Amino acid sequence: MTQDLRLQQLTDWIKETWPEATLSVASADASFRRYFRIHHDNKTMIAMDAPPEKEDSSPFIDVTQRLLKAGVHAPEILKHSLEQGFMVLSDLGSTPYLDRLKKETADDLYADAMTALIKIQQAETQGLPVYDTDLLQQEMQLMSDWFLGTHLQLDLDKNQQKIISHTFVELTNAVLEQPQAFVHRDYHSRNLMLTENDNPGIIDYQDAVLGAITYDLVSLLRDCYIAWPDNKVEQWALTYRDQAVDAGVFDAVDDQTFMRWFDLMGLQRHIKVLGIFARLYHRDGKENYLNDLPQTLKYVMQVGKKHPETQALIQLFEALEVSEKI
Repeated sequence: MTQDLRLQQLTDWIKETWPEATLSVASADASFRRYFRIHHDNKTMIAMDAPPEKEDSSPFIDVTQRLLKAGVHAPEILKHSLEQGFMVLSDLGSTPYLDRLKKETADDLYADAMTALIKIQQAETQGLPVYDTDLLQQEMQLMSDWFLGTHLQLDLDKNQQKIISHTFVELTNAVLEQPQAFVHRDYHSRNLMLTENDNPGIIDYQDAVLGAITYDLVSLLRDCYIAWPDNKVEQWALTYRDQAVDAGVFDAVDDQTFMRWFDLMGLQRHIKVLGIFARLYHRDGKENYLNDLPQTLKYVMQVGKKHPETQALIQLFEALEVSEKI
């Protein structure tokens, strides 16, 4: 009933400016936000409904302005009310990268995405939250609490807990070694919209932080929703490295150093995502995310074996038969 009331309030608010407008459902995301497509005068816009008691929309406005100033193809904010939690945005279309990514298109689409990422990384970071030790470790703890605890119902002994906490410290230290830049924080195939001009359109960036240079790159290339051969991923990652260095985003590093950064950042992210996907199911009733657990765990197991920082965790997961239990 509350949602219907909010939709009516949103519709009334939109019609104050665009009296003939009609609304249709566009999408919902992993938070409390909902999106509607506004149809008006043979054009479309996007309405965002973010209940203010559950979602603070001010970071979205702040980050949008930073990205637009950096030349990033983010939506323009056409109207907003922080008090009501309503916003009208320009429409970046309804075709996410995920719908078009295949072997034949991947090189071109990722080239565009990496060009856009370099622009993002040069956006203003003053005053952004920092991806610090506390945040990195809180995120990984979601895996212990929601994936191992709630989802798999595993009761770990002190030694097993020690292995996990030690791994978290090792990964945090490895991530904090890296050069820092503007981080979108959810830069993947569902948040990149295929656009005719200035591809891609970028959405869902309101949680941006100042963090490690490889975070968004590994989100893009080791996407939880689509997987590519290791040699392609490395080729794309090193192409990005060369372009980012040329753009002055960070200083040159050798292939081995960069791929170690990339791998360990990806492990931190994918460990976190195991917890987030489990939480989205158990707390929020969004069962579709369970379908994405196997690919996310596969990244953790395959990449984790390659690095001394995470080998003990992988051995623990193997002993607990985690892969068989999901």
